Amino acid sequence: MDAITNDHLLDGRVQLRQPVRGYRAGLDAALLAAGCDARPGQRVLEAGCGAGGALLAAASRCPEVRFTGVERDPDALALAKENIVLNGFQDRVEAIEGDVAVRFSALGIEPFDAAMTNPPFFDDSGALRGPSPEKRAAWMADDGLAAWIGFMSKGVREGGSLTLIHRADRLADILALLGEKCGGVQILPIHPFADEPAKRVLVRAIKTGKAPTRLLPGLVLHDQNGDKHRPEVEAILRGEASINWH
Repeated sequence: MDAITNDHLLDGRVQLRQPVRGYRAGLDAALLAAGCDARPGQRVLEAGCGAGGALLAAASRCPEVRFTGVERDPDALALAKENIVLNGFQDRVEAIEGDVAVRFSALGIEPFDAAMTNPPFFDDSGALRGPSPEKRAAWMADDGLAAWIGFMSKGVREGGSLTLIHRADRLADILALLGEKCGGVQILPIHPFADEPAKRVLVRAIKTGKAPTRLLPGLVLHDQNGDKHRPEVEAILRGEASINWH
């Protein structure tokens, strides 16, 4: 395994050991965790949990919710398990081996109340200069976005929620894939600056939901006068605020 750093999330409330050169939890993982609105007593699935950045941040935010992370990379899975124990979450958080390319039923567990994912952003190696070997699994979706959304939709019960963060230019594909099984879609555009197009979207949908699609006011990350995060974004990163879907 590559060298490891000891980092902190949510203003120090979550400890995270993660690789120096592989996938590292950042803003996308923080926003995904902030979008988890599971209620006490519910169960949440994360597809592709990596070392556990989003998984553990969401668990810290939702102290009465149980979480299961699924990860296929053995090194990332080992780190996720280590991080679960490091944060004292082993009574309600677990990380298990699994692959979104394989049917959810192969895991042999009951569907969840909610699922979340930060899938690899690319699924066409011809459209992207190849990433380093350490980052390939995090950047390239070998089985395509359809496999990730299909895995999540099978992994939640009817009426359960699916939440994902992805590239804004894949929104049409996301909506088409969610439309096969889900409704009540909510879209949060994420803009680097107020006068620039969104580069990310945080999308939430309900399995078998019937409510109309809603485009929410965008979240702007930075003010024009600098690269620092805006106060509302800093509050999310510190765990003092969440994404308000309601």
